[in-house]
Amino acid sequence: MPHTAQDWPIGAALLQFPGTTRDGRSVQDLPAQQWGRVLREVAAEGFEHLDLTDSWLRPADLSPQRRQEFARTLQESRLAVSALSVTRRSVLDPDTGAANFDYLLRSIDAAAELGAGVVCAGLHRPLTDAQRAAVWFWHQPGAGDDPADERAWELAVRRFRAAGQRAAGRGVALSLEMYEDTFLGTPESAVRLVRDIGLANVGLNPDIGNLVRLHRPMPHWEELLVPTLPYTNYWQIKNYYRDHDPATGAYATSPAPVESGVIDYRKALELALEAGFDGPICTEHYGGDGLGVSARNRDYLRRVLAVKLAAT
Repeated sequence: MPHTAQDWPIGAALLQFPGTTRDGRSVQDLPAQQWGRVLREVAAEGFEHLDLTDSWLRPADLSPQRRQEFARTLQESRLAVSALSVTRRSVLDPDTGAANFDYLLRSIDAAAELGAGVVCAGLHRPLTDAQRAAVWFWHQPGAGDDPADERAWELAVRRFRAAGQRAAGRGVALSLEMYEDTFLGTPESAVRLVRDIGLANVGLNPDIGNLVRLHRPMPHWEELLVPTLPYTNYWQIKNYYRDHDPATGAYATSPAPVESGVIDYRKALELALEAGFDGPICTEHYGGDGLGVSARNRDYLRRVLAVKLAAT
């Protein structure tokens, strides 16, 4: 059945919840009651779904018994997992790529066990020291992929194709997140990668917020989004204020609520619906009360969806 504006799965990102407690304990090792505290915060903001962001909890690295504990805690919190996001674990990382690929496969298994229909992965790598020290990490360049390295391209295709086949066997979609300076850093390259992988359950997450926030010249947001929409199977949505001073050449960006930033999501949703998008959505926000802003973003998207769906 097609989604309505009210039942469309719009999940909360868990970016604002760290993977380590203030006293230095890993969230992996916490009792289920403490996992529940975070999940209840998410539910209290009106969410019924979440993007299980593995910077908070890595279900692939839980024992089967602890994954069952987590599944029960989700149920008690009345939350479902719309997607599991594998963050900053590139399968092309020169040091950890093979281990990251194995982790991606195990994450697909864990997602299926938890009832998540999507695993979101990408080619972005861990933050550098300079990025961690910056006010916003995107103000500093990070590691990326060499666009001329065909061997690395073919490795990405092979590994993501194998992951996609694993996912298909478990009824899960694989969504590849757009991110600067990687093989998923432009719409043209991202579409080419998905087409080379050639699997129906492997698509794109056109998180163009990752691109419009950069302090460099960027195409208009529509030019970034439209080519990806026929391949979009998941969508992490966030927005940014963006300014440019022609006199100095300086760019400035900062996080914005979805309805306030440079990306017009009213139009973006219309374009996505026209292209046939019907996958889960995740609302994200960096800074301040990211969860609270994400909830307001969700409400805005539902209002827009109600109007756009009624017009189709």
